[in-house]
Amino acid sequence: MRLMRSSSIKSWGLAIALVLICLALSLAKPGFLTIPNLLNVMRQISINGILAVGVTYVILTGGVDLSLGSLVAVSGVVAASLAHPNQHVLALPVLLGVLTGTLGGALNGLVVTRGKVAPFIATLGMMTVARGLALVLSSGRPVSNLSTEFTRLGGDLAGVPIPLIVLAVIACLSAVFLQNLRLGRYIYAVGGNDLAATASGINVAAVKMFSYGTCGALAGVAGVVLAARITTGQPNAGVGYELDAIAAVVIGGTSLSGGVGSIGGTILGALLIGVINNGLDLLNVTSYYQSIVKGVIIVGAVWLDQKQNKS
Repeated sequence: MRLMRSSSIKSWGLAIALVLICLALSLAKPGFLTIPNLLNVMRQISINGILAVGVTYVILTGGVDLSLGSLVAVSGVVAASLAHPNQHVLALPVLLGVLTGTLGGALNGLVVTRGKVAPFIATLGMMTVARGLALVLSSGRPVSNLSTEFTRLGGDLAGVPIPLIVLAVIACLSAVFLQNLRLGRYIYAVGGNDLAATASGINVAAVKMFSYGTCGALAGVAGVVLAARITTGQPNAGVGYELDAIAAVVIGGTSLSGGVGSIGGTILGALLIGVINNGLDLLNVTSYYQSIVKGVIIVGAVWLDQKQNKS
């Protein structure tokens, strides 16, 4: 209960920081709070938000997934390869793209749980394998000439970005799942103390497999949505996406030690990163400085997390 209150306090503090940053940016750049710009921010964070929700499952168990960006690329390539204009069944490229990500995540879970390989090493290997597979499947070239039905997934619905709608649905379902269903509570228990979870009769390996599989599935969703948005399946897409996703999760208050965190905090973390990136763009700050700012925020968030765990 104390840990849940701690996570809630972090989320409130992050929400206040987000509001203050938005106010400061609106004073510096009046165009920041316009509807078009805010929709642009939401559109920009949608992919990172989906990935961040997925990796929240893994980090809650005390693991990590570095293969997210590569799974986005290979999932996008697979979906795009089946989404040509003569393919009128939209469900086929979408389902196979998501299935590709799910398979990658499940393999990560298998290597971690059965092979007893450290998550960092297992997912680092998958990052390289998936990237190579994306290049092989696409012959190193973008997969283009996609159907209109498929590319609509990256557009708007009644003025609202469809990627944002996808993120909202995934975030809401995940929040309900983790907080109210037995398997969701098992994920917290495994991250809190896997030995105690085992003693309580929880199948720790199965819980971790589920978490990595879910993370991979959401990477597949992100890959499909990204391919639809940029209208090509790019084998080089997603480079560095795993770092942004993990940053959003850590900034949102999820402990790298596992067992503490929330989907709400993750979404706030993704919003904070998106707002800062957008604000720096409006202020004409180069991308080099944006990377420095993001790195400082990540290190600060991890430092605060470790300091709190020691207290």
